[in-house]
Amino acid sequence: MCRKRGRIVLVGVSGLKLARADFYEKELTFQVSCSYGPGRYDSNYEEKGQDYPVGFVRWTEQRNFEAVLDMIAEGRLDVSPLISHRYDLADAQKAYDLIAGTEPSLGIVLKYPSEDQQPFASLARRSVSVSSVPAAADRISIGVIGAGSYATAVLIPAFAATGARLATVASNAGVSGLHAARKFGFESTTTDTATLLEDAAISAIVIATRHNSHADLVCRALDAGKHVFVEKPLALTLDEITEIEAARQRSLDRGFFPIIMVGFNRRFAPQIVKMKNLLAGTAAKAFVMTVNAGAIPPNHWIFDREVGGGRVIGEACHFVDLLHYLAESPIVRRSANYGESEDVLSIQLAFGNGSIGTIHYLANGSKSFPKERLEVFAAGKVLQLDNFRSLHGYGWQGFSRMKLWRQDKGQKGCAAAFVGAVKRGTGSPIDWNDLLEVSRTTIELAGREINQ
Repeated sequence: MCRKRGRIVLVGVSGLKLARADFYEKELTFQVSCSYGPGRYDSNYEEKGQDYPVGFVRWTEQRNFEAVLDMIAEGRLDVSPLISHRYDLADAQKAYDLIAGTEPSLGIVLKYPSEDQQPFASLARRSVSVSSVPAAADRISIGVIGAGSYATAVLIPAFAATGARLATVASNAGVSGLHAARKFGFESTTTDTATLLEDAAISAIVIATRHNSHADLVCRALDAGKHVFVEKPLALTLDEITEIEAARQRSLDRGFFPIIMVGFNRRFAPQIVKMKNLLAGTAAKAFVMTVNAGAIPPNHWIFDREVGGGRVIGEACHFVDLLHYLAESPIVRRSANYGESEDVLSIQLAFGNGSIGTIHYLANGSKSFPKERLEVFAAGKVLQLDNFRSLHGYGWQGFSRMKLWRQDKGQKGCAAAFVGAVKRGTGSPIDWNDLLEVSRTTIELAGREINQ
């Protein structure tokens, strides 16, 4: 009896229905190939260039490609028998028709034009006009950088509601920018951020990109003479804040007084406006903010210290700003106690007028519990805000409750305040020193180094 040994390798993705006996009785080895090699799907390797030491991982994704290309260049690997069809790039549609048809094919090669044949003018074009409707001369022109999920679901609709002229939306992925442009009525879309910043007709820039790009884009927008609305956070490090301060000073030295605003929208929620009015004249206040933040996957980009900065800088900054706004006093002490992870923590704030605040930012709770609750104790009275839907007052003369039909966290009010300030030429709706104080506080609470 002859017993054969062998190996089965799966290349690609396929449904698997394996029976143990088929492999056990014939002593077969089954292996699933890793596409391209080690490093594939590893963001540190593919996006940040963190290579594996050759002594530990000999054949990585890149080294595999290099080896194959070297062999093809030296003639040691002949792939010509695998090529069944060749098409000029201009005839690429024929290649796709071939794949979708019944004619046999194996390897299909698309031939790109040579440098002297390449139509540089059309290939270099990165901007596309979407609307031909002329804009009213008295409308503020807005350029938006970023067309991700939050931008298209919340931020852009809020700015569209202000009646501002939506001039250009820029995105790295041209498809998302084009979709946003068509949906919200932008005049054009581009993948070239520099083109947007250089457009003299655009007076204000809205930044809605990933956190690590905020500081650089704010500086570039200021240097281009634009007012700036940046979705939180303002920056990830104290050094970046210093760079923004320098860019702002350069603007002031040129005689341009920029409006710089961070998207701390909760200040502009109608129930916060009511609380602010009720608390006017009250010095010492005690705040308890409970945030049922919810868990997100540990490999989410916000946990990447160099990209997202973590959830304290990326989201808890909202609540530091909110308490600072209601306290109406500088933060004189701050501390944070962390639990089982960096998104399970308690923040303690003390203000110059004797007010104190605690922010419980918790990602280990139930989704069935409301996400945000704010309680304020002051002068023998209490205010309780539940999830920006229901505000109750205890001990307040003439006020007992304020309920909304739907949740309103102030996004539209925030956008309207910015556009209104740009149009009127007034100061920023959020004081510049407040932005600096809140940004520095959250960076310090997150444990960032002072000198990055």
